[in-house]
Amino acid sequence: MVKKILLGLLVLALAVQFHRPEKNLSAAPAKTDLLVLHPAPPEVRQMLQVGCYDCHSDHTRYPWYAEIQPLGWWLAQHVRDGKRELNLSAFGELSPKRQASKLEEMVDVIERREMPLQSYTITHRDAVF
Repeated sequence: MVKKILLGLLVLALAVQFHRPEKNLSAAPAKTDLLVLHPAPPEVRQMLQVGCYDCHSDHTRYPWYAEIQPLGWWLAQHVRDGKRELNLSAFGELSPKRQASKLEEMVDVIERREMPLQSYTITHRDAVF
């Protein structure tokens, strides 16, 4: 009985590997991208790209474990949530007032060390500032 249950769990674990979420990859930066509209100094650009863009743009750098389900599903949901809150690739679509508000909010959450999330910086050490 135990062997059948373990075999069933193994088959299920293998089967879910074939249901993969769509990747968040865009061919090139959009004209509305924050860094296209507002070129930043190299250190600021680097900080945004490694600490923000994976979850808050159309350009996610995927770690190796994103290929393992259900971790890939979790990451895809995390990126969707991040982009819903702020999509830096579509920053120029916001009104000037909303852009200013979002930039202020970004500075606040970074200064309070609420972003990047600790669950992200565990595997992305380059995003620790």
